[in-house]
Amino acid sequence: MGNVGLSQLSLLKDPILITGHTGFKGTWMTLLLNELGFKTVGISLEPEPSSLYLRCGLEGFSTEFFGDIRNKDFVDKAIEEIAPSAIIHMAAQPLVLTSYQAPVETFETNVLGTANVLNAAFQTKSVHAVAVVTTDKVYKNLNQGKRFLENDPLEGKDPYSASKVGTETVVAAWQQIGSLTSSPPVFSLRAGNVVGGGDFAEDRLLPDIVRARISKTPLKIRNLNSSRPWQHVLDPLWGYLLAIDHALAGHEIKALNFGPEGSSLRVDEVLRVVSKNWQIEVEAGQVDQMKESISLDLNSQLSMETLKWRPVFTQESAITETLNWWEKVLSGSVTPFEQSQKEIKEFLSKVPAKIPNRT
Repeated sequence: MGNVGLSQLSLLKDPILITGHTGFKGTWMTLLLNELGFKTVGISLEPEPSSLYLRCGLEGFSTEFFGDIRNKDFVDKAIEEIAPSAIIHMAAQPLVLTSYQAPVETFETNVLGTANVLNAAFQTKSVHAVAVVTTDKVYKNLNQGKRFLENDPLEGKDPYSASKVGTETVVAAWQQIGSLTSSPPVFSLRAGNVVGGGDFAEDRLLPDIVRARISKTPLKIRNLNSSRPWQHVLDPLWGYLLAIDHALAGHEIKALNFGPEGSSLRVDEVLRVVSKNWQIEVEAGQVDQMKESISLDLNSQLSMETLKWRPVFTQESAITETLNWWEKVLSGSVTPFEQSQKEIKEFLSKVPAKIPNRT
């Protein structure tokens, strides 16, 4: 398809490195970049048995290195050998509830692992930009329905969000290092709750809905009133690429939000969208406000103004698209790889063909 709307990225000759390429977002990013004509290389742990990566049969799809980003020697050697042009750092322990069970591992992966990646990137001459993917959960959240801006205070109360605030601190430290040396730009990209075909992670609403559908068992919900900025995975991924392109053009980026337009949907509102497509029996569980925030919302105006980025999907259409992916895959009418490719092609037909003039 050619490198639509990515004029600076298109000039790079070396591959783009995706850390966490076997994860849900990493798999979609690999497929998206492949469709755009870019060569990718991956660094990741071995894929989970139910992962989209394996469902799509991406073993050997691109050059890949399997190892733990907490291992500095592994990271140093892999990035030196890859000699990437840009790095999209997604490798992380990404689950809130898992972080309560493995807090030390969560901090080691999300904080020390990020430091290892940035340290290696700054020592590799081929690297021209490093995008570090964090989360909407880094903001100090008093559950007042605030739409968070990039310069709002950061604070994490659970091990996951606290570790991601640590990730942001690592990014800030390497931004300072970069300001004193001839180093590639590094910046953080904060996204809301992504949804999309193939996500089967534990303790996530859409995957839980899919599991309930497959097993024909009731869906257990922790809190019907929790709200999240739901967005289709392709929307922030496209934003990440625009951000890298913008940085390569010489524009400074510190941090950017990527979230859907409109106020975040509550879980009960998501379930109403789901009920138009699937009939699921719901069991509302006991609310545990100590473990997870009740409300989350992002203000993405800066990304819209700076990158001319806008989400293609509404929150409702993102949910429907996710259900459609699973419906077609589970019916056997298409393979996961075919359906993902189809959705990527459709998505790219709806984004601007060129980035407007950036000032």
